Amino acid sequence: MKKSIKMMSLFVAVLSLGITSCSKDDNVKEPEAESKIENVEIGSGNNGKGVIGRDFHLDMDVTAATRINSVQVSIEQRPGETYTKSWSFDITWDEFKGAKNTNVHKHFDIDKEAPEGVYDFIIRIVDENGTVIEETHSIELISLENLPVNPELYSLMLEKLGKGYLYILNRGFMIPGDKGYGEGDTLRSTVDIRNVKGDGVLYTVLIKKSAGHLPETAEDIDFSKVIVTDMREHKNMAELDYFTNYLALEGQVDHMPKELLIGGTTDNNSPDPNIIQGDKVWENGAYYFGVIYTNTTYNMSAHYYIELDITGF
Repeated sequence: MKKSIKMMSLFVAVLSLGITSCSKDDNVKEPEAESKIENVEIGSGNNGKGVIGRDFHLDMDVTAATRINSVQVSIEQRPGETYTKSWSFDITWDEFKGAKNTNVHKHFDIDKEAPEGVYDFIIRIVDENGTVIEETHSIELISLENLPVNPELYSLMLEKLGKGYLYILNRGFMIPGDKGYGEGDTLRSTVDIRNVKGDGVLYTVLIKKSAGHLPETAEDIDFSKVIVTDMREHKNMAELDYFTNYLALEGQVDHMPKELLIGGTTDNNSPDPNIIQGDKVWENGAYYFGVIYTNTTYNMSAHYYIELDITGF
């Protein structure tokens, strides 16, 4: 009886093969999906550098063959390189578990005990089926004292003209009970960036919180989502110094901070203002005011955001 069943099964299998062999397309096996790591940014502006003792930027898009189990990063010393001492770093994020694809945007501190040098920056994506994909990139760790520039926001004063200072860096909101602007108010900001030289660009911006857009470098700014309140550039600064939007630079005539009317039709982008329309049209709700500076000579950036409210629309 068992033998008869096996023979019948074999006959059915052969018959099935004979019937389906006429259609090659039906027998094409789909390739298995592969995990992918794409659009990797290592360091501010993707400069491949980490400042010892400071915040470090990582951004990438990850697609898993099945589902993500974990995302891991290691920084490991390279054979053949010379370091003052042994050091390594590992971090694992489990928050992406179960996602098929995701953007990984992370900030973490580079240990102040890390020695300078060139390291392997290793990204590992572990799938739910146990598959591991790995990419190795180069990263240079630099101490603060050896940086060519070290852009930092030194001061910020956000003014509501005729009503006082709305916000001052390190002191918070100043007008009692007021944390925003209404239609018809005028915004003006004064900004200092220190420890810069060479060429650089500074933007101050308003962005709807709902836009989910917080650029960290000038290159990352999506002007379809950003209202520019001021924009300034410096060129060929020979020595480390402060850069401001309220002191005249050599050859600069218009050096006063620019004013922006809340509810106006254009912003203060330079040289050509942008029309405030589409995704960035004025509306009631939570906004971010941001400062974004990028030193284009040394590819180093700094950014700072506060949340405020816009009303009257």
